[in-house]
Amino acid sequence: MASKKEQISTFLKGIETGDPQAVAIVNESQYIQHNPLTRTGTEGLAELFKRLSKTNPKVEIVRVFEDGDFVFAHTDYDFNVVEVGFEVFRFENERVVEHWDNLQLKPDHANLSGHSMLDGTTDAEDLEKTEENRAFIRSYTEDVLRDKRLDKLDHYVSAESYTEHNPKRADGRTALREALQGNQKQTNYNTIHRLLAEGSFVLCVSEGSLEGDHVSFYDLYRINEGKIVEHWDTIDEVPPKSQWLNNNGKF
Repeated sequence: MASKKEQISTFLKGIETGDPQAVAIVNESQYIQHNPLTRTGTEGLAELFKRLSKTNPKVEIVRVFEDGDFVFAHTDYDFNVVEVGFEVFRFENERVVEHWDNLQLKPDHANLSGHSMLDGTTDAEDLEKTEENRAFIRSYTEDVLRDKRLDKLDHYVSAESYTEHNPKRADGRTALREALQGNQKQTNYNTIHRLLAEGSFVLCVSEGSLEGDHVSFYDLYRINEGKIVEHWDTIDEVPPKSQWLNNNGKF
């Protein structure tokens, strides 16, 4: 039997191919959709994938990880607009029953250090350190991002090797410190909703605000020798509840 990661990769590629078998892993009678702008129950996934495939979408799964009943993937999409996404799926009894995502428009240029939102390391290492790294990123998010304790940045981020994939930032701990200082009033991390991890990779799902807008922060970190050495993210505005097409909530 294919692994959960392989099943999710096949499922996501089904958007591109329209293959009805790709959705066989989903228990549609229990499926909970957390994208606020996607209806649930009005159209079967097989029919949806078939319809979407006629628009010639492009789907690339850049990295995918497994954490117990959860699989999380980092994806490159072209559905008339080009977006970078994080997709999170929860399995129950070997089938997918819940889905969350976070999408951001993909810029047509590299960041200040020449990196895209998706390039970089793809494979998890140090699997025995999964729980240690999960706790480490929780502490980093609480101390540095939520409480804005930039005096603690050196404890968490590598001085020798820090690669940044945020389209508005540059490599290096000094550049990160400057970016966080410059955005302190505009960026607020309020609540950590989920921390998913496989070895050296940890995905932190947070809720907060950016320039006054209600947003969802998805931050993916790679940790090496007890320090953050690489970071990717997407920031997605949470629409007002009056625009929601389901009542399941973004988080």
